Amino acid sequence: MKITLAAAAIAGVAATSAGAGGMAPAIEMEPDEIVAQTGSSSANLIIPLILIALIAAAAGSSSNHDA
Repeated sequence: MKITLAAAAIAGVAATSAGAGGMAPAIEMEPDEIVAQTGSSSANLIIPLILIALIAAAAGSSSNHDA
């Protein structure tokens, strides 16, 4: 029983190391061009202004219910 278990363990270790293979060849790719975005700066202000307006509306609409 012990010999069978040991043989199975050795076969499992040998199978995993044999299936691992070697190192894959390097894949060479050309670098992408870096292109600057030419969008307007006002587009960067829209989201923060909306968030500030929502926070101000939420703070203004809160009410204390002191019963």
